[in-house]
Amino acid sequence: MQPFSRLDAKPAPLPLANIDTDQIIPKQFLKTVEREGLAKGLFYDLRFDADGREKPGFVLNRPEYKGAGVLIAGDNFGCGSSREHAPWALMDFGIRCVISTGFADIFYNNCFQNGLLPVVLKPDEVQQLMAEAKGGNHLVTVDLETQSVVSPSGETFRFEIDPTRKAKMLGGLDAIGETLQAAEAIDVYEMKRALAQPWLEDA
Repeated sequence: MQPFSRLDAKPAPLPLANIDTDQIIPKQFLKTVEREGLAKGLFYDLRFDADGREKPGFVLNRPEYKGAGVLIAGDNFGCGSSREHAPWALMDFGIRCVISTGFADIFYNNCFQNGLLPVVLKPDEVQQLMAEAKGGNHLVTVDLETQSVVSPSGETFRFEIDPTRKAKMLGGLDAIGETLQAAEAIDVYEMKRALAQPWLEDA
């Protein structure tokens, strides 16, 4: 998993509440277990019309928001069914951080397993970031080490995060990476078990 420390990126405002995982990545794009190539399905029904043409009014289709790395979203982002493809699609599109007043629990947990940082801020802070993001070509700074978001105007907002999750994001550790940190201890355990219960080795 790619570590997350500090991100200086263009923000894109998406002031819609209750964006569910089917809107983030519709079911027809769930046939793959590959993380690459999912960007084409991100917000598909919001980005494209029935003929597959881009809707010029949707924020991520507008030229001033091309290359956005931070999404400023409405409340309860990522609700609905559990699907890891949702953070995969966001990251494949280039988004490394989503800022909202609240996230659905399963989506929030999936973000940390895949290197996408979900940041919870107060409603007035999110509204200010959305307002400052209008027009594009601005930058926000998301600093995980200091747990802060700096708006385009220079105002700083603080956010809370579980210390264990913070450490994993800084170190780029998903569940597998975390387990591999204990590889030596696991090897020792396996050797001891093989000596004490050799018959299990033939099972």
